[in-house]
Amino acid sequence: MTKLNQIIAVEKGVKSKSLQDINAAHAKVQKPALLAGISRTYQPKDEEGEQLPPESTRVQVQAEDVLREVSASLTRLFDVTATKDWANCLARADVTVDGRTVVADVPVSYLLFLEKQLAELHGFVKKLPTLDAAESWSLDPSTDWWKTDAVRTIRTKKVPRNHVKAEATEKHPAQVEVYYEDVPIGYWTTVKFSGALPARRVNELLERVEKLQQAVKFAREEANGTEVTDKRVGDAVFGYLFG
Repeated sequence: MTKLNQIIAVEKGVKSKSLQDINAAHAKVQKPALLAGISRTYQPKDEEGEQLPPESTRVQVQAEDVLREVSASLTRLFDVTATKDWANCLARADVTVDGRTVVADVPVSYLLFLEKQLAELHGFVKKLPTLDAAESWSLDPSTDWWKTDAVRTIRTKKVPRNHVKAEATEKHPAQVEVYYEDVPIGYWTTVKFSGALPARRVNELLERVEKLQQAVKFAREEANGTEVTDKRVGDAVFGYLFG
């Protein structure tokens, strides 16, 4: 018995050959000279006239022959495609991860959809924001945000001070230099919050997506191993069209 994956394997080649055959047939019937023929003989007016040989051109392309060629080529394509599509209606498999059936009895077309969506989802999860590893985070139950421990820092203010470099004398005033001193005036208590995810959580999500991706691929391979019944649709279609 033929299997679905074998039909899928040959489908591309059959499509390509059919396209080439159609293009070649189209080119043939678009050249009037190939479809035209002629036969003519010459008879002089009297016996003393010049004798000329007959001329003839054979018809090189017959449209009916081209139709038969097209029909034969497309019949194979129609049959292969019909066999695949009919089989796709029957080919199903379970998506199983670690012994657990996530989705049961999934048709091939939906497995292909799942593969594409999971590939996009993998890219999305991989780029999820993660908490800054330089900080220590804990989950705040009141807000459901992640938060750091409170950090207390001093707030200072620059206060001018005078430094007497030289005392005043009868002849000269005192030499005073102004400098600024940082004087504590208060305290900041800072707690950072974040809506990002712990790296551990992102890695867990990635592992789940990748496991499901692998399970979907296995399911598709299993479904594609379904035995198929060859369909003969082309003869009916072209028997009606060109018959």
